[in-house]
Amino acid sequence: MGARKASKDSDRRIGRRALLVGGAAAAVGTAVLARDELGRLWWRMPGVEKPRKEGEVDYAGARWVAASEANWRRADRPDDYGIDMVVVHVTQGSFDSAVKVFQDPGHGAASHYIVGKDGHVAQMIRELDVAYHAGNRGYNERSVGIEHEGFVDRPEDFTDEMYTASARLAARICARYDIPVDREHIIGHVEVPGTDHTDPGEHWDWDRYMKLVRRERAALA
Repeated sequence: MGARKASKDSDRRIGRRALLVGGAAAAVGTAVLARDELGRLWWRMPGVEKPRKEGEVDYAGARWVAASEANWRRADRPDDYGIDMVVVHVTQGSFDSAVKVFQDPGHGAASHYIVGKDGHVAQMIRELDVAYHAGNRGYNERSVGIEHEGFVDRPEDFTDEMYTASARLAARICARYDIPVDREHIIGHVEVPGTDHTDPGEHWDWDRYMKLVRRERAALA
């Protein structure tokens, strides 16, 4: 979990497709582009925001609970930043306390998802947006963060329900972005370069977790 304030990570970049659309428009003129193509791509232009539905989730098993807008950055992933990684966190606290800090604009950090001991899943940030969860800008831009309720020094916090629910979530994220199900692409917060965090800690059963993710991913094939 991002216990200390992350950098604001507020610089906005022009997406690759925005550049392509802008270049095409400059080269051939917007009059040549089909009206339906312009309608589909208008929101990709700099300064124009993609339409969003309030409360919409990316994972059907999740309940929407919005994080503070100070703890993430609007984006259009995977079109502007490719997603090729899942980062596993542990909250160092209860489910409710994690929700509370992620809704605190002064905290400066939040993950896309939180998984409870009972298997309950909350989504707090859309996957298309960049969450400040990893403490590393590049990793934030390329990953989806999953928090898990509990403490790193309490193996009893990592319940069967939690492992199962998290594996199902991770498998669907991997399927959606064609992420390989291996330990190079599903990593712990401790493995992010430059981090000072230790989660998910030595009691997180990586062998068990990865086996569950692979099983869930195979079921989606």
